[in-house]
Amino acid sequence: MSGFDAGLLAHLRTGETTTCRAWAVRRRDGVQLGFTDHDLSLAFDGIEFRANSGLSAGALQQSTGLSVDNSEALGALSHEAICEADIEAGRYDGAEIRAWLVNWADVSQRQMLFRGTIGELRRAGAGFEAELRGLTDLLNRPLGRVYQKPCGAVLGDAACGVDLDAPGYHATLAAESVEDRRVFRFAALSGFEPGWFRQGRLDIESGAAAGLSGMIKRDRAEGHDRVIELWHPIRAEIAPGDALRLVAGCDKRMATCREKFNNLINFQGFPDIPGDDWSLTDPAKSGDLSGGSRR
Repeated sequence: MSGFDAGLLAHLRTGETTTCRAWAVRRRDGVQLGFTDHDLSLAFDGIEFRANSGLSAGALQQSTGLSVDNSEALGALSHEAICEADIEAGRYDGAEIRAWLVNWADVSQRQMLFRGTIGELRRAGAGFEAELRGLTDLLNRPLGRVYQKPCGAVLGDAACGVDLDAPGYHATLAAESVEDRRVFRFAALSGFEPGWFRQGRLDIESGAAAGLSGMIKRDRAEGHDRVIELWHPIRAEIAPGDALRLVAGCDKRMATCREKFNNLINFQGFPDIPGDDWSLTDPAKSGDLSGGSRR
């Protein structure tokens, strides 16, 4: 069995085994949790794998070729491990999953069986069901550059190059009035004209929703107030006084790149590319469209 841990393989061949399964979950915010179906906790790779966590896994399905490997994890909601509030807030969406077969008597004898991410996560009574997507799922995502008029970069990424920590491109302030976790009202937001944060991002930096963010749909002045409206509600409670960070928005136009961010040299769009109307235009003005030669 090429690539299989030699120590674990020798242990399995004895016929009397002391094996269990272990899983590690790393959320996108950096929080890492470990679980095992053994009756005692284990530790390796700097991770503590908790026993009696209520987590188990269904049969692992893996295949050759480009089909998507998949498995399923089942668990009970508990505040000590995976809590309902974190699931509802989306903190486990896209989290990295690793699964091992481990000799609990000698954890150096272990074999990784699965590596991927959490896909669809469903509530199931007092527990949850999480779809696990293998690494081949990445091959289903479109890659490559699209030739289009708008910029194809994400504001602040390596292709864009704009430093969003620079003065004028962000604002840090405390939450004041919050409606439906989606509409934020501020008594003042000086130094930024209305619309400056439209199509930008609102990050929650403290409170129950710390680490979550939302995309800004509208940024407008309403009387003496400044109103920031998101496309979708934040999936956790936000209280007055929670720290927020507003990041400037970009509508992907060349004029915005030049005038708002002074970054035209890094513009990743093709503003002069012909549109569909041009490509469908007749190549000649001849009135004879009988299919003969054009003159």
